[in-house]
Amino acid sequence: MTIDLFAGIPVRDYAAAASWYERLLGAPPAFLPNDVEAVWELADHRYVFIEVRPEHAGHAMHTIFVDDFETRLSHIAERGLEPDDVETYDNGVRKAIFRDPDGNEIGFGGAPA
Repeated sequence: MTIDLFAGIPVRDYAAAASWYERLLGAPPAFLPNDVEAVWELADHRYVFIEVRPEHAGHAMHTIFVDDFETRLSHIAERGLEPDDVETYDNGVRKAIFRDPDGNEIGFGGAPA
């Protein structure tokens, strides 16, 4: 089974959000479908996108699992962002939670090393 994913993140301010997500994800958007959306490709056919939808801003909750958790957090920190919270679950899985300027929650999860 092939799975494609487009995970939306509603924002208020396009410019502020686009800049923040570029720092979080380490790259400019993969494409700009129109003047109120920006799309980043995280892996083949797996995308996150911001869209100006002020009435819904701040309610997204997404977690992205990565196999390079510590390295990923280090690179994000080099770009000026620190997680708002880091959790470790009983099974050793870790999750770093970032909140964008609107309060949307974007987490990075990783298995123990």
